[in-house]
This record gives sequence, structure tokens and C-alpha cells, in this order.
Amino acid sequence: MSSTKEILQMDLYALLGVESTATEKQIKKAYRQRALSCHPDKNPDNPKAADLFHQLSQALEVLTDAAAKAAYDKVRAAKKQAEERNRKLDDKRKKIKLDLETREKWAETQKSEDVKITRTLEEEIARLREEGSRELQEQQRLVREQIEREKDGRLNSFDEHTGAQGNGDVTPKLKLKWKCKKDDASDAGYSHECLQNLFQKYGDVLNILISSKKRGSAVVEFVSAKAADLAFKNERGLMGNPLKITWLEGQPAQASHVQTAASIFTPSQSSLRSERDYESVVLMRLRQAEERKKLIEQMKREEEEEMA
Repeated sequence: MSSTKEILQMDLYALLGVESTATEKQIKKAYRQRALSCHPDKNPDNPKAADLFHQLSQALEVLTDAAAKAAYDKVRAAKKQAEERNRKLDDKRKKIKLDLETREKWAETQKSEDVKITRTLEEEIARLREEGSRELQEQQRLVREQIEREKDGRLNSFDEHTGAQGNGDVTPKLKLKWKCKKDDASDAGYSHECLQNLFQKYGDVLNILISSKKRGSAVVEFVSAKAADLAFKNERGLMGNPLKITWLEGQPAQASHVQTAASIFTPSQSSLRSERDYESVVLMRLRQAEERKKLIEQMKREEEEEMA
């Protein structure tokens, strides 16, 4: 008789071709049928026939003995339960593995996205630093100019060019309008640089604000009312798309048209200045702008040398 280990490795019911609920009579009948078909005498050329016949005999012996069959059934049931537990465990392990792979894949995706977001933030910070640096330099320039004007006593003092009392809280501003389509991102050619070049020849320009909501609209803020008045009277803008210029605030009081006899025969400095040729004024403003540019560059170099 085979060892217990060998018997447990076989499914005796499957070997005989019967169910585990088969009666002893059904088991014997199944044995006879199987034994006849695989008997070694009937299968001389099949080397496995003898082994199969022996296994059938072992199955008959165990399954027709009540005590042996009961013990076999218990071991068989326990073995099936263990296989089922292993199967469930394997399924659970597979699920855990799948979940782990999914989480790892998600983590890699999230890491890639985080890297992308961080890189974008770094680029934006670098851009802001660069733009902020230019803006800081511009604002520092304006502060230095204001300090110089305060030192010269030009704030809250009589404006000799306009004949009006200055106001430190109000700066002269002109409102600009021009033709521009709503979807024209170039503002019909009137960029910040273009407007700067157009108006700085009349005098110092504090700010230029181009409307981002309403195309074809901007505000120019000047240091002096005289410069703003010159621009208001003389600037026409680009050919083919002229500017419509109006005062927003800080308009100087209009000079009186009534002249005294003395003033007729003795022209004042103001009247002589108003009679200057416009081209001479423009040339003077251009020279002033060039001098301011050189001064600003010199101050920047000095600041860089101090920082170094």
C-alpha cells in the first residue's frame, strides 16, 4: 500500500470518476469499470497502466473502509480549505500588489506634476525678479528726482512757467485716445515705449498707464504742467492714427490775453518763451532727455559698484 503522503497527493474520488458523496456500491462499480479498462494485461504496451491500476486499487481500499474514508475525507476537506485560503490570500496579495503599483504610478505622476509646478513657479519668480528689478530702478529714479525737486524748493512753490501755485498732491495728467480694434493686442502701435518716446521730448514723464480693459486709451503723467501743456498743444501721435488728447487734471490756468502798455513795449520773459519756435523747444527737450539718460546710467553704475 502506498504511503499516506502519496495517497493524500491523489484525489481518490477523481481517480475513480465519482463524487465524494458516492455510496460504497457506486465506488465498487466505478472501480471495476476503470480497472478493466486500464488492467496491465489489456494494456501491455502502456507502461503507465500498471501504476494507474495500482492507484485504483489504493482508492478502492481507502474509500470502501469507513474509518479510512472518514479520515481521508477530513484531510481532503482540510486540504481544500487550505487551498481556498491560499487562493484568497493570493487574490488579496494580487490586489495589494495592484494597489501598490497603482499608488506608485500615481506617486510618480504626482511627483512629475509637482516638479512641473515647481519649475513653473521658479520661472515666474525669476520673471518677477527681473521685472521687479526694472520697476524698482524706475521707482528709485523717480524718488531721487522728487528729492532733488524738494531740495530745489520746486514743490508747493510758484510755477514760473504757468503762473500758478503748484500742488504736491496733484500732478498734471493728459488723457489719450486713439483708434484701436478690441482684439488688437498691439494697441494699434501705441506701446508704452512708443508713448514714452512721443511725450518725453516735452519734459519729464512720471508714468504712462495704458488701459488693459479699454483698447485705445492711456494716461500720461508729467512732472510739470508746462511739459504737459506743450504736449497737449503740439503732439499729434502716429501718422494715420492721430491721438485725441484732453486734460485729465492739473491743467494750468490760462494766461490773460489783456496786455498792459508796458508789456507791449517791453515783452516779458514768459512772452518771449511762448514765442519760441516749436522745433527749438523739441530740440531742447531732446537734449535734456539725453542728459537725463546719461545721468541715470551713471547713477546705475555707481549703485552697481557699491553693491559689488
